[in-house]
Amino acid sequence: MRQVLVYDSPTRVFHWLFAGFFITAFSISNLVDDDSARFSLHMLAGLGMAFVVVLRIFWSLVGTRHARLGDLSLNPMQLIAYFKGMFSGNSRRWIGHNPASSWAAVVMAGLALGLATTGILMATGGENDSIKEVHELMANAFLVVVLLHLGGVIAHVLRYRDRLESSMVTGNKQVLGSDEVPVRSMPVAGVAFVALTVLFMGYLLRTYDAQARTLDLFGTTLQLGENEENAGSGDIDESEGEGD
Repeated sequence: MRQVLVYDSPTRVFHWLFAGFFITAFSISNLVDDDSARFSLHMLAGLGMAFVVVLRIFWSLVGTRHARLGDLSLNPMQLIAYFKGMFSGNSRRWIGHNPASSWAAVVMAGLALGLATTGILMATGGENDSIKEVHELMANAFLVVVLLHLGGVIAHVLRYRDRLESSMVTGNKQVLGSDEVPVRSMPVAGVAFVALTVLFMGYLLRTYDAQARTLDLFGTTLQLGENEENAGSGDIDESEGEGD
């Protein structure tokens, strides 16, 4: 067996940016009170996650061989055969994304965009119970898919003794034959991926009003929480009412 570069730099950069934004958004949503000013970071991380998904979709059209949509194995029969093979030990080796990781990638990308969409709807005055419930349902589904994905990676590594866990760090995977041609690393594109993400997050932070807890997203005002001035005046009015 030999090591071959399978995943280019932009693909690996997306993987870790996506994971980082998810961990940040999910952690804040569970550890920080909704009324806290710090909860605004939840929305910022969610928008960041959606942004890198958009970049990844673009790269899936123009990137190297195993970064493209055509590399995904989304045939349900292939997915069934993959799981059967894991138990029997006769599963074929996939150079790029195997069926399980292909489905996980598509579902997580779709849920990330759905979470950003429902979050924006709630932040533009559409915060009703239905939208909030859908948002929470997708967040929980996202967590389940992440856990299944991690479990699948662990099971794959234990079953095939394949260093799959390091492939999104080095980009290399083990191949049996000599026909597989390494992809180009594309480091400049990877740096551009990071730079665009930094510029987008910088734009969000620059348009964020911490006191009003509002964010301007390309001309659309998002209310990320209760205005501190309004909250303060509400407390004063309430105390005055109690005094009367």
